[in-house]
Amino acid sequence: MSTRNDSQKALVLGIDTGGTYTDGILLEYHSRKVLASHKSLTTKRDFSIGIEAVIQGIRIEDPSAIQMVSISTTLATNAIAEGKSKRVALFLIGYDPELISSFNMQGRFATPHYHYFSGGHDLYGQEKEPLDLPAILAKVSEIKNDVDAIAVSGYFRPLNPEHENRSYTAISSVCDLPVVLGHQLSTKLGSVERATTAALNASLLAVLKDFVVAVRRALERRQIDAPLMVVRGDGTLMSDEFATRTPVETIHSGPAASAIGGRFLSHLDDALVVDIGGTTTDFALIENGQVTVSEEGATVADYKTAVEAANLFSIGLGGDSHIALNRENKVTIGPRRVVPLAYLADQYPQVQSQLHALSQRSRTNATPDWLEYWYLLRDPQDNSLLETDHEKALIEFLADGPKPLPEILKRLDLFHKVQIGAGNLLRQEIIGKSGLTPTDLLHVEGRYASWDTESASLALNVFCRFQLRDPDELRQQVWLQMTEAIVHAIVTFLSGKKLELSTVLEDDDIGRWFFYNSLYANHPHLETRFRLRQPIIGIGAPAGIFLKDVADVLHTELILPKHHQVANAVGAVAGSVMVTEEILVYPRVSSDGFEVTGYYVQTKDERQLFEAASDALEQARALSRERALGAALRSGADHPQILMKEQADGLDTYRIQAKAVGNPRLTH
Repeated sequence: MSTRNDSQKALVLGIDTGGTYTDGILLEYHSRKVLASHKSLTTKRDFSIGIEAVIQGIRIEDPSAIQMVSISTTLATNAIAEGKSKRVALFLIGYDPELISSFNMQGRFATPHYHYFSGGHDLYGQEKEPLDLPAILAKVSEIKNDVDAIAVSGYFRPLNPEHENRSYTAISSVCDLPVVLGHQLSTKLGSVERATTAALNASLLAVLKDFVVAVRRALERRQIDAPLMVVRGDGTLMSDEFATRTPVETIHSGPAASAIGGRFLSHLDDALVVDIGGTTTDFALIENGQVTVSEEGATVADYKTAVEAANLFSIGLGGDSHIALNRENKVTIGPRRVVPLAYLADQYPQVQSQLHALSQRSRTNATPDWLEYWYLLRDPQDNSLLETDHEKALIEFLADGPKPLPEILKRLDLFHKVQIGAGNLLRQEIIGKSGLTPTDLLHVEGRYASWDTESASLALNVFCRFQLRDPDELRQQVWLQMTEAIVHAIVTFLSGKKLELSTVLEDDDIGRWFFYNSLYANHPHLETRFRLRQPIIGIGAPAGIFLKDVADVLHTELILPKHHQVANAVGAVAGSVMVTEEILVYPRVSSDGFEVTGYYVQTKDERQLFEAASDALEQARALSRERALGAALRSGADHPQILMKEQADGLDTYRIQAKAVGNPRLTH
C-alpha cells in the first residue's frame, strides 16, 4: 500500500511492558512504517512511570495525531507465576469432592479457598440437584472480608448456566465483591479447567484494572486521547474495557505480541520466533502467516485454563539472568533475574568503590556471594507492609545504599539468606537484588556499554579468581551454556519430547548423547546434527548476540529484521481485533432419558427451546453472527468480517461458532 501524505497519516502507538523493559514504537498504520522507537526500564511499582518514559523518548510532536494505542503485557502471567494475584474464593456447584480429591485435582484450582455446594446439571442441561443458596449465602458472609473476589463454576454449566446466574444474583445482594461466572469465559466442558479459568480471571481483575488505569494516566500526562487496545494471549486485540472484564485472556500477551511483531517485520510466513528479553527467552512458531495456537488452552504456572492462547514455550534465561555457583561450584545461569551490577554501580557510585576493595582481597575472602547485592527500591512508608523484625532491620540497613549479602547476614546475625525471609519484600518490590549477569559480560566485551563497564569487569575478575579461571574462559563457557539451553528449548518445544540434560560425561542415554554430539561434535567417527527447516526470527535487543551460535548449531538462517529490538511493541499494534461467539445446540430428553423432545439453543446468558434441530441450528447461526458482530464492534473492530464454523459434539450436540475479525478502529 502506498504511503499517504502527512495530512492523512494515521499514527498509532504500540507499547510492550515486559519484566525488565518497556518498549514503545510509533507506527504509520497504513504504510506499516515504524517512525520511531524507544526502550525504558519497566517500573513495576508504578507502570505509568516507565510507560511515560517510553512515550517521552519517542518524542511525539503532536499527541493529538495518535489515533490508537495498543499495549501488550506479561503482567497477568507474572502475577500468577509470582503469587501476586488477588485472593479468590472459588464456589464449585455440583462438583464431586471425592472425585476431585481422589485424582488430586484440587491443586489445579489456582486458589486454596474453594468450597463445594449442592446443585449443578447433567449432560442434557437438566438440574442434577437443587441449588443450595442458603449455604452459598452463609459462606459469603463468612469469607467476604478475607478475599478480594469470588468465582463461581457450575458442573455442566455450558449446557445450563442457571445455577451460576442465580448464585451471582444472591451473592451480589449481600456483598460488593467482584463475582466472576465461569460460563461467561468458556463453553468448554472440562470442569476443572473451567473452574481454574474462573478463579484466575477473578484473581486478575484488580491487577489488570490497576494496570489499565496506569496506562491511561501515562497517556493523559502526555496529552494522548485515543482508543486503548490490549493484546490477548493469541495475539489478537481487544478493547481495554474487554480486557478489564476478562484479564485471564491476557495470559501470554507479551510473547504473543513478539511473535506477531516478528512476522510483521520479517514478512515471513513460516519461521521460528525467538524473543530474548532480560528475564526469559520465549519461543513461538509461525505457520502459513499465523502464530500457532494451542488447542488445549493456555497454561501458566502449572495451571491449565480453558483460554485459547498462542502455542508458546518459555525458559528462565535472559540478559539479566543471575550467573552464580551451585553447591557443586558449577556455573549456573538463571532462572532468577537480577539487576546487572553494571547498572547498579551506575546508579550507586559507591558500588564501584566496594568492588575495587573486594578485588584487592585474598581469594578466600572474596567469594562470589559478595557479588550479590540487595538494595532498596522504595521506602515502605506504611510499616504494616513489614511482617518480621528481620524485614524491619533489613530495610533500616539498606536505607543508605546497596549492601552485599555477607554484610547483610552479619548485620542480622544470620547464617544463610533463606533465614532473612525477604520473599514478601521482593514480591512487593520494596527491595531488589543485583548480581553478575550476561549483560555485565557484554559490557566487558564492549558489545553493550550503557552503564558502568569497569564495575562489570571488576565483578567478573572476582568471580573468576575464586574459581581459579581465566575471565575469557568463563565468558566463553557462559555463551556456550546459553546456546545449549536455547537449542535444548527449541528441540523440546518443536518435538514435544522431553530431554533431560546431564552433566555426566559418561551418560549412556542415546538421546542425550545425540544432543551433545550435535552441539560439540565430540565423537571421533559419528557426526550428528539437528537442522531446523525454518529460519529463526530474532527478537529483542540481545538477539543478534545470543542467537547467532544457536542458528549455526541448527543449520538455519538467523533473521534480524529492522526494529527487531522492539518487535514486541510492533506486535502490539499489528494484530487484528477478533471476537468469538460460540453457541451450543443440544437435545432435551424425556424424564426416562430415551426420547428427544426438542432442542435447546444455549447462549452465555439464555436458553431457548425448539421442536426441530434444523430450527435450533438456524437460530444458533443467526444469534452467533449477531452477537459476534456486536461484540467485535464494541471491542473496537472496524468493519469486521464474520467466519462461521460448525462442529458436531456427539449426542446430537452441536457447537456453532461465529468469529468476527477486523482491523482496530482508529480515532479518525
